[in-house]
Amino acid sequence: MSEQSSYERYHRQMILPNFGVRAQQLLQASKVLVIGAGGLGCPVLQHLVGAGIGCIGIVDGDQVSLNNLHRQTLFATNDIGDNKAKVAAKKLQLLNPDISIEVFPFHLTNQNALDVMERFDMIVDGTDNFATRYMINDACVLLQKTLVYGAVSQYEGQVAVFNHLLSSGKRSANYRDIFPDPPKDGSVLNCVDAGVLGVLPGIIGSMQAAEVIKLITGIEEPLVNQLLTYQFNNHQIFTLKISAQDQTSSWIPANQQAFKAIDYAWLCSAPKNSFEIDAAEFDQLLVQNDIDIIDVRALHEQPIIQEFNHLRIPLANLKESVTQLKNDRVVVFCQSGKRSLQAAIDLADLWCDTKKVYSLQGGILSWVTFTEKK
Repeated sequence: MSEQSSYERYHRQMILPNFGVRAQQLLQASKVLVIGAGGLGCPVLQHLVGAGIGCIGIVDGDQVSLNNLHRQTLFATNDIGDNKAKVAAKKLQLLNPDISIEVFPFHLTNQNALDVMERFDMIVDGTDNFATRYMINDACVLLQKTLVYGAVSQYEGQVAVFNHLLSSGKRSANYRDIFPDPPKDGSVLNCVDAGVLGVLPGIIGSMQAAEVIKLITGIEEPLVNQLLTYQFNNHQIFTLKISAQDQTSSWIPANQQAFKAIDYAWLCSAPKNSFEIDAAEFDQLLVQNDIDIIDVRALHEQPIIQEFNHLRIPLANLKESVTQLKNDRVVVFCQSGKRSLQAAIDLADLWCDTKKVYSLQGGILSWVTFTEKK
């Protein structure tokens, strides 16, 4: 790009006090990796490309879908089914054809993360699951990369800068310093289960982009050793001071080999509930006589099960129908396993654990699949 066209493109930000040509040159010399081209990643990418980051990397293995469009503003209806990273790169190149964009159209794993991330100066986390967040954090610590974090849940968002090199030569707090223990799967609702307004990740993603620009150019105060929480309902912002903890180093893998050996998905997976049995265990119980088997689905739900004897008592009517149960062992099932688990917990509380209660994990569909493979 010619000096004249560059000046015209970035003129409005270069005339800002304390910004100028020098700050613009720093942006154009930087390489930033954005992991996730979703609700957070879209505004991050749009603002960083517009600001003139010299090289942008985009990691995303997912496809554009209809239920993404209300919040993933880079995409259109005719992009449905296409890879997000590839579509985003095409649209962003139109916005600013003079920057370099590298596309990684796959999911980041502990096997490929280090190779991808080490090529960039700074990492932006736009993901929406805890296993990936912990993996990205640990990789940034190992590679000594600054991480710009963002997250949303229902009407709340968070932004922070992790693992940044301080003037003392030490690194600032990382994700594990404030969230040492990964929450188990399902304990914190994601956007799929809890819902999200498209404007919220737009706000948080824009804040993440602002932090990247501040960090690269050195203007203003970035959110180093701070966790910003934004409340959508009243626009209140709370900033929590955080600091690096001595014990955190013991939770980070010691080297790249150890990093590649960690099963991050397992770390954030839910342990098997003591009430739950799998399809194979359920199948073995079906041939025993001293057990009550209950379908707690609504009466209209399919498929209708005729392969074994059982009672059909909807969850809403279960407690008032316990007199129908004659045995000291009870197995309950539903479509996916969620209602039956609740039924098992309710029955155990009702009987004060005097009877053994089991729930079919994965629901009756898991048993149908199991029997088809026998």
